[in-house]
Amino acid sequence: MPPFHRPANFAVCLLALGGLLALEACGPHGPSGPPQGPAVVSVVTLQAAPVELTTELPGRTSPFEVSDVRPQVGGIITARLFKEGDDVKAGQVLYQIDPAPYRAAFDQAQAQLANAQANVATTKVKAERYGDLVKINAVSKQDYDDAEAAYKQAAATVLQQRAALEAARINLGYTRVTAPISGRSGLSTVTRGALVTTSQTAALTTVTQLDPIYVDLTQSAAEVLKLRQEMEAGKVSGGGGAALAVRLKFEDGTPYPLEGRMQFTDVTVDQSTGAVTLRAVFPNPRKLLLPGLYVRAVIVEGVDQNGILAPQQGVSRNEKGQPTALVVDPTGHVQARILTVSRSIGDKWLVTSGLQAGDRLIVEGLQSAKPGAAVKVGGPG
Repeated sequence: MPPFHRPANFAVCLLALGGLLALEACGPHGPSGPPQGPAVVSVVTLQAAPVELTTELPGRTSPFEVSDVRPQVGGIITARLFKEGDDVKAGQVLYQIDPAPYRAAFDQAQAQLANAQANVATTKVKAERYGDLVKINAVSKQDYDDAEAAYKQAAATVLQQRAALEAARINLGYTRVTAPISGRSGLSTVTRGALVTTSQTAALTTVTQLDPIYVDLTQSAAEVLKLRQEMEAGKVSGGGGAALAVRLKFEDGTPYPLEGRMQFTDVTVDQSTGAVTLRAVFPNPRKLLLPGLYVRAVIVEGVDQNGILAPQQGVSRNEKGQPTALVVDPTGHVQARILTVSRSIGDKWLVTSGLQAGDRLIVEGLQSAKPGAAVKVGGPG
């Protein structure tokens, strides 16, 4: 028989088999690394402190007072005595209507009053004389009655002419069209030479009071009710309707420098939106706020005297959507808490239940921290 020949790759197979045996020897039966210690986490120790409760709402400014200027008498405008856009004072003359016909009517009424007063003097003397004569039967009783009636009629005519004179004086005064309120004048719709009529529909101009100025807001009725319940329960102090402080931000986020006050809260709920109307009043000495301006109002609703603020990075939500947090207990073990939060304040949540002062809230290392596991605090305590 021919001699037995080993395959050419026999040596290679032996080497591979030896390598596998060596790897197995270094496997579970070989040396292992040092056992891992507890996970390292960073915590924040929570403290109870007064927390200012604010709500930011959109709003628009509206004038404190606005008045359309209309003529009370008709005539030709002879002068416009203000500059459009200027601030005017109540009673300041804005337009002059031609006073000539009204001055003539005033003079005529004055003359008619003087005539009536002269007539009453004559009739009075005659009535007194006839009163003496009728006693001695020198005149008839009818003549005396006629004289007395003439005197009373003359006296009534004096009163009538005096009223006519007052009406003429008023109409003459109306030829000077004045500002009914103090504020900023608007666009003039007439010029010199224009004909105006009594109580016409079109206003000559509009005067708007800008200092102070209103800011009209809307807030959810549910939020208003919640705030009142918290105040009644003693959790919030410092509220109270018109006493609420309000701050403003312009549309670009720039703060308005002066603080306002809540003046009015509607007592009805809008059925279509479920909101109530709020009105705040702000000082506006520099006229920075103009009617119709969009603003953001920050309402200071009150102060939670024992508020717990939890950093948002330490709060997550479970599969039910409930806010949860992990804390380190005094024994160094992790505990899971289900929280109730009312609002966000900056980068923190205001917690109403689930956490208390002194709790060490885990804010870093949440992935390696499991409820019930021991952890090592490596951050600020």
